[in-house]
Amino acid sequence: MLFDVAAIVTSVTLGPVAEAFGVHELQAAPIVSTLTIPDAPPLPFIGPEPAEGPADEVQGPRLLQQLSLLPVKSISTWVANNPQAIAGLLASPPPAKDVTLWWQSLDVDARLALRTATPQLVGNLDGVPYPIRDLANRSVLTSTMKNLDQVIATESGRTVVENAKQQLHMLQSIAGALGTDTSAKRTLMSLDVNGQGRAAIVVGDLRTADYVTYLVPGMFFTIENQMGDWVDAASRLHDEELSWLALLGPGPGTGVPEQSPSVATVAWIGYHTPNLTNVGGIENAYEGRDALAGAIEGLQSLRSGDEPYVSVIAHSYGSTAALMALTEYDFQIDALALVGSPGSPAKSASELHVRDGNVWVGEAAWDPIPNSSYFGSDPGAASYGARPMGVGGTTDPLTQARLAASTGHNEYFSPGTESMRNFALIAIGQGSYVTQ
Repeated sequence: MLFDVAAIVTSVTLGPVAEAFGVHELQAAPIVSTLTIPDAPPLPFIGPEPAEGPADEVQGPRLLQQLSLLPVKSISTWVANNPQAIAGLLASPPPAKDVTLWWQSLDVDARLALRTATPQLVGNLDGVPYPIRDLANRSVLTSTMKNLDQVIATESGRTVVENAKQQLHMLQSIAGALGTDTSAKRTLMSLDVNGQGRAAIVVGDLRTADYVTYLVPGMFFTIENQMGDWVDAASRLHDEELSWLALLGPGPGTGVPEQSPSVATVAWIGYHTPNLTNVGGIENAYEGRDALAGAIEGLQSLRSGDEPYVSVIAHSYGSTAALMALTEYDFQIDALALVGSPGSPAKSASELHVRDGNVWVGEAAWDPIPNSSYFGSDPGAASYGARPMGVGGTTDPLTQARLAASTGHNEYFSPGTESMRNFALIAIGQGSYVTQ
C-alpha cells in the first residue's frame, strides 16, 4: 500500500492544539514556587522501578516541578544535558494527576519549548492533553523515519542497514494505521520507536467521548505485524458501538445523555507483549499492568469533571495484565470483558475494581488458553463470579442477523462475530442484551 508518510504523521487539527497549549485558558499557579534552579544544573539519574512494583510517586513529581521552574530559554539546553533524567521519567512516570497539574501550571511558551525539546516525553506522559501528545508523537515518528531512510541510503554495514529497515517497517505500520482518509479522527496517543516498539492509536476523540474502550492484546502481538489489524478491530468496534447506540440508546445507569452519544476506542499496544521465549513469565504483565493503569488514570485525570464510561476488552496474556491493573491500582472502570484468558492472582470478580461487578468472560471452542489457570484463578470458572459472554456463533436476538463463531485463540475480534457484537454492547452499558 502506498501512502504519503509526511501527510499522515503531520496532519493535526490546530484548534485542539491551541486549546491544549493554553492559548485560550487562564494559567494555573505553579505547583511549587519555592524551588530555584540557578542556570539549570543537571539532575541525578532517576532510574526505572523494578518490574515487580508500581512506578515511583516521589521522584517523578519532583522532576516535573523543577522542569516547570526552568526559564523557557534554558529548557532545550537542560533537556540535551540530562537525557538520563528524561529516560528515567519516561520509565518511571509520576501519577497522571500530578502530570495534569504540572501541565496546567506551565505557560504557553514553556509548553511549546518542552514539546520541541523533548517530544518523546510530552507525547508519552499520561495526563498531558491528547492533541499535544498526538502532535509530539507524530513529530517523533516523522523524524525517526527520515533518519532511518538516511541510514539505509548511506550506511555500508549490512547489519546496520537490515536493522534500520526492520525498524522502519515497524514505524511504517504505525503511519499506515493512522491513515489519511478515515471517517473517525485518529490520534497517536503514545509511541516508543525503539526495539519491538509500543504505540496506542485512538479511533474517535478521547476529550469528548461518552464511551471509551481500551483494547488490550496478548502474546505475539507486535507493532510491526499487528498494529494495522488492531486499529482495524478498534475501528470496527467504534462503528458497531455507534450502531447499537443508534438502535438502543445509552445504557441505563451510565449517566450518558440521550442526545448523540459519542465513542472512542483505543487500539492499545502499550507494553511489550511476550513471545515464545518469555510467554511463560509474568514480567511483561507487570509492564502491561503499569502502562494500562497509567493510560486509564490519565484519561480520568483529564476528564475528572466529565468522566466517560470506561471499558477494557482484554485478550490472552493482556487479560492477565488488565486483571492485575484492576486489583493493584485504585482507579475503577465500568466494564471489563476477557477472552482467551490464562487468569491472574485475583480469585474472584469481586476483587476487581469494576463497578457493579460488570465483568464478562468469553471462551471459544478449541482455544487452549482458557481454563489453564496458568497465571492464577480462572476467570471463566463459575466460582469466579464473572458473567458468561457468548462467542460461539448464534442468531442475533435483536436484529436476526447471523453472528459468526470465534474458533481457537485468535478469532475473537474478527468481523461479524458474536464476540464483537457483545463487546460493543458491553462497552456502551447494554449488558442486558449480551448473548450467553
